[in-house]
Amino acid sequence: MTPALYYAAMTRRRLSYLITAAILVIVFAALLALDLSQRGLAWRIFYDLTGEEAPLAQVRGMVEWAGNLTRPQPNTDANIPISHAGVNPLGINTFLQQEVEPARREQQLQMIADAGFVWIRQQFPWEDIEIHGRGDFTDRRNDLNGDGTPDPVDAWIKYDNIVDLAEQYGVQIIARLDAAPNWSHADPQEGTFPPPDDFQDYVNYAVAVATRYQGRILYYQIWNEPNIYPEWGTQPVNPEAYTEMLCRTYTALKAVAPEIVVIAGALSPTLALSPMNLSEFVYLQRMYDAGAADCFDVMSVQGYGFYSGPTDQRLRTTTLNFGRHTYVRDIMVANGDADKAIWISEAAWNPVNSPDVSPDVVGRENFGAVTQEQAAAYMPQAYERAESDWPWLGVVNYWFFKRATDTERNLPFYYFRMVEPDFTPLPVYEAMRNFDLPRVLYHGVHQADHWAITGEEAVPIQTDAGAQFGEASLVESAPVNAYGTHVTIRWKGERLQVFEIVDAIPIADYVSPNPDEWTETEIHASLWATTVRYGISSDAPFLLDSITVSDRTIPQLTPIVGTAVALLITGIGAMVGYLWRKS
Repeated sequence: MTPALYYAAMTRRRLSYLITAAILVIVFAALLALDLSQRGLAWRIFYDLTGEEAPLAQVRGMVEWAGNLTRPQPNTDANIPISHAGVNPLGINTFLQQEVEPARREQQLQMIADAGFVWIRQQFPWEDIEIHGRGDFTDRRNDLNGDGTPDPVDAWIKYDNIVDLAEQYGVQIIARLDAAPNWSHADPQEGTFPPPDDFQDYVNYAVAVATRYQGRILYYQIWNEPNIYPEWGTQPVNPEAYTEMLCRTYTALKAVAPEIVVIAGALSPTLALSPMNLSEFVYLQRMYDAGAADCFDVMSVQGYGFYSGPTDQRLRTTTLNFGRHTYVRDIMVANGDADKAIWISEAAWNPVNSPDVSPDVVGRENFGAVTQEQAAAYMPQAYERAESDWPWLGVVNYWFFKRATDTERNLPFYYFRMVEPDFTPLPVYEAMRNFDLPRVLYHGVHQADHWAITGEEAVPIQTDAGAQFGEASLVESAPVNAYGTHVTIRWKGERLQVFEIVDAIPIADYVSPNPDEWTETEIHASLWATTVRYGISSDAPFLLDSITVSDRTIPQLTPIVGTAVALLITGIGAMVGYLWRKS
C-alpha cells in the first residue's frame, strides 16, 4: 500500500472513530434528556445536588455545583460537641396574639401539636405589653363597654393564656422580643421597628417577660433581622449598637435565671452591602468584633429556600438558598464559637404560583415562587436534610402557621401560611401532619439528651466536670439509631453491653478499665455508611455523655475505587493501543 493510500485509510478510520464518538455523545445526550424529562435516575441525582426540578435548570445547576470544587469550602468543624443542637427541630412561627378569642388560640395549638410540631416561635410584642409608658402593663386602648372611655385590661392576660395553652399541648415557646412601643422613641411616629432610644428600656421589658414566665419559658430571641430594613427602622443598620443591646439583655436575663437560653436576633439573608441592608456575613463578623461571642447561647438565621429546593448543595456567597447558613457556621468557627448551634427562625418556600394568589400582590416573587405542591414536598425534605447534613443545626421554624385575617393578601409574605385564617389546612400542613421525622443520629457529636436518643422524655441529668458540657445523662439503657461508618460512645461506669435492637442479639460486652474515668468505646465500624440499630445497657445506671457518629465512606473507599479505576483505565488503554497498532 502506498503512503497516500495508507494515510487515506488512516484518515477514514479516524473519521469513523470521530463519527462514532459523536453518535455516542448524541445518544448519551438524548438518553439524559429522556431521563430528565421522565424524572429518572439522573433527574434524582441532579435534584439532590442542585435542588432544581426543570431539566435545563438542572443542567445549569450541575455546572454551578461543579464550581464548588474550584472554591475553598466553608469550615464547619462538625465533629465537635455543640450545645443546643440535639433538640427536636420541628418548630413553627405563630401569631397567637392576633387572635381575640382564646378558643381560636387553642385551635391553633391543637392543630400545631397534631402536625408534630414541638416548638412555636411566638412574638411577645413589646408595644402590646408595656403599651403606654415605662413600667405600665395595663392596656387602655379599647372602649369595651361602649361608654366612650377606655376600659383598662391587664396586658399580660392574653400572653398568660398563650403560655398556658403551650404547656397544655406540650409545645415549648421561643419568645421573640421586639416591636418597640411609641413611648420608647423621642419621635412617636417612628413606629415599632426601630430599637428604643434607651436600650435599658428594652432590657427592662425583657426582664419583665422572663420574670413573669420564669421556669415556663426558657428560650428568648433578642430582636429580629437587625441587619435589614425596616427591622432596624429607617436608620442605617448598626451591628455594634445591636451587640450592645444584645449583651446588656443577655446579662440581665441570666440574672433572672441562669438556665435561660438567649438566641441572637435572626439574621436575614441578603447580598446587599448598603447602609440599610447589610450582608449577614459582614454583619455577624462586626458583631463578633464588637464582643458578641459572650452574649448569646444560640445563633439564629433565616432559612428560606427562595428559588431552589431544599437539596440544593451549591455553595457561593452570592447564592440565596437553603444551605446559605453554612457560611454563617464558617464565621462562627473562625471566631471560636464552634460549640454553639444555629437555629433557623424562619424557613419555607413561598407558594405564590397558585390560583388563589391575589393579582394585586406587590413584589410577588420577592421570596421565590413555588406551587402549593412544591411547598408541601419541600418542607419535609428540609427537615430531613437539616438532621442528616448539618449537626450544628437545632430548631427549624416554619414560616408561618396562620394570620388572623386575610387583609394582607396583597403582600407576598402572606402566602407562606400553612393554614387559612378560617383554619382550612393547605397542602403543606397536610404534608407535615403526615410526616414522621426519623429518629436517627447522623455524622457529628451528639449529646446524650439528643431527641433521637431520648425521644421527648426527660432523662436524669448529673453534673460532672469531665463531661463535654459539664453534665451527662444517668441511664440504664439507651437506643443507638445511627447512620454512618463508625459509632463511638463516651460513657462512665463499670460495664457496657451492646446488642442489636431488632432481635436483642448481644454484640459486645465492654468493661471499663477505670469506672471513675470517662471511656470512649467504638461500638461499630464498617467500610461504608450503614444503618445501625443498637441498644446499650448496663446492670447498673451509668453516665452517658455523647454518641459520636462518623461517615468515612469516601476516604475509606477512595483508595479502593481509585485503584480499581486505574487498573480499568490501564487495561482499556492497553487494549486500545493493541487494536490501534493492529490497524
